[in-house]
Amino acid sequence: MPAAALAVAQPAVEFEAKITPVVIVSCLMAATGGLMFGYDIGVSGGVTSMPSFLKEFFPTVYDRTQVHKGGDSNYCKYDNQGLQLFTSSLYLAALTATFFASYTTRVLGRKKTMLIAGIFFIVGTVLNASAVSLLMLIIGRIALGCGVGFANQAVPLFLSEIAPTRIRGALNILFQFDVTVGILLANLINYGTSKIEGGWGWRLSLALAGVPAVLLTSGAILVDDTPNSLIERGYLEKGKSVLKKIRGTDNVEAEYLEIVEASRISQEVKHPFRNLFMRQNRPPLVIAIMMQIFQQLTGINAIMFYAPVLFNTLGFGNDASLYSSVITGAVNVLSTLVSIYSVDKVGRRILLLEAGFQMLVSQTIVGVVLGLKLQDNANHLSHGMAIVVVLMVCSFVSSFAWSWGPLGWLIPSETFPLETRSAGQSMTVCVNMIFTFVIAQSFLSMLCHLKYGIFLFFSGWVLVMSLFVMFLLPETKGVPIEEMTEKVWKQHWFWKRFISDGAVEIKDSV
Repeated sequence: MPAAALAVAQPAVEFEAKITPVVIVSCLMAATGGLMFGYDIGVSGGVTSMPSFLKEFFPTVYDRTQVHKGGDSNYCKYDNQGLQLFTSSLYLAALTATFFASYTTRVLGRKKTMLIAGIFFIVGTVLNASAVSLLMLIIGRIALGCGVGFANQAVPLFLSEIAPTRIRGALNILFQFDVTVGILLANLINYGTSKIEGGWGWRLSLALAGVPAVLLTSGAILVDDTPNSLIERGYLEKGKSVLKKIRGTDNVEAEYLEIVEASRISQEVKHPFRNLFMRQNRPPLVIAIMMQIFQQLTGINAIMFYAPVLFNTLGFGNDASLYSSVITGAVNVLSTLVSIYSVDKVGRRILLLEAGFQMLVSQTIVGVVLGLKLQDNANHLSHGMAIVVVLMVCSFVSSFAWSWGPLGWLIPSETFPLETRSAGQSMTVCVNMIFTFVIAQSFLSMLCHLKYGIFLFFSGWVLVMSLFVMFLLPETKGVPIEEMTEKVWKQHWFWKRFISDGAVEIKDSV
């Protein structure tokens, strides 16, 4: 960004704001939506590698994993559309729910949308833990998916709007941090429950999702809505009161007036989704969509959904595969802390570019090692080479966890103007869920057909996304959320052509 732009932006950064306990507590409570999302991601991979679960719901897959016949491919043991549907149905439901969540986020507010998410999570958990048929299992996953759709819509917006500008990145990443903690907890719990005699361990794994579900629901009841949401819905005095409370000062007039003005402009927009596709909103829309597509095309969900299954395929054995997933889960959590610490110091672009190089190298090495050592019907993977695979998977997971993981959610949530923010976040979640569903539904089949080449497939996409960041992604560090158009898009060499001073007139005409 040119020096002149930074000079202009500087005074606006100086809104008085303390880091108050109410902000920290509100953000911690809201971010439990991420804990639930992460637990759902982590638990499905572990449960689907448990023999007792497979025997009850997927007997054909169970038979394939128990007896290795000469014609069976190492890469195809788990290739089953029903098994993939168990995982991916959640994301299909989330995709549908996000359109309803866009409406509730705008009309009912961020707080009530998080409450709706919590209720869906509780219903889905009860259905899954008590499932006696595949249908009941899938309906439970669909209810959880609705919770994910509502939570992923409301929580990133809540965190971005409530946080002081200087630590907005770190607080927003709490959502992704909780996702990684959820994945790790699911892996640890799966490791423990897989040892339970009697074959009911998988029920306990699915039932414990109720803990973050209850935390999110109770948190949504206790926290205040964001000032931006309250003011947008006409509660001006309440909005000002909450703003004073979260900033820890009475000197909020400048920030309050800026939110009121942004709200006034947003009220003129009667059709936010139509407005979202107008020329002046193209930069944040394209960035948001590409961030979600690229986040999934890193291959991270393929690794995280199916880590136990993947390591089992590599010949690690059931216990060892779950153990390896715990290691990658721990790396995921610790690396997200790196992002929380550095995102508001070094900025978004540096983290994404460094991680692109690290992910490219890691996935290429995994692909080459598997290509040389793991054949269709023979496993020549030595103990040493197996350790190399785990280390490279950990390297890949760590680089993702401080880059595309958190920033894929942070950057879209902070770049849309208020008048299209709910619609923009809905589009962000929608695209994410489409591609998450596609990867979840196709990964085991892709592993079967592409074999080791699947890692080379994803590494090619990592190269493409790194070039996208280098040339088209502007830095948003330290820019007030309501000033992105002036301080970011109008200063960018490419995106400035889409922004004109006549943009307001276009809004008025909608």
